[in-house]
Amino acid sequence: MLTIHAGANGAAVLVEGDRIAALAPLAALREAHPRARVRQWPGTVGPGLAHSGPLPDAPSPRERVHALLRRGVTAITDLPADPALREALKRAAVARNRARLAPGARADLAVIDASGECVATVLAGRLVHRRA
Repeated sequence: MLTIHAGANGAAVLVEGDRIAALAPLAALREAHPRARVRQWPGTVGPGLAHSGPLPDAPSPRERVHALLRRGVTAITDLPADPALREALKRAAVARNRARLAPGARADLAVIDASGECVATVLAGRLVHRRA
């Protein structure tokens, strides 16, 4: 399935599966791919963020990983020693390296609003966090 993630500034990313298929203005992607699902976000769509250091505190490994996703993190540079945390990161598909926005690259995106808050996080083409 094709999905277009578009920011408030009109810039958009076309995602096919777990990869970026194209980068273009929203109008151009809509015209070229009229059947694609469009997710319009109130912020700027960009590459996901990278995190280094300890993971945020939370009651469980899954919740610690979700705390990262709520911040727009799609990559972690320092793998934790705890096997449960490593497994939670693997299940969520958090990458080891920050993705770039380019056709063919893994679709790891973050949408950041004007206040610097994360609106949405996409990992390998899957929407894994959306601010309510």
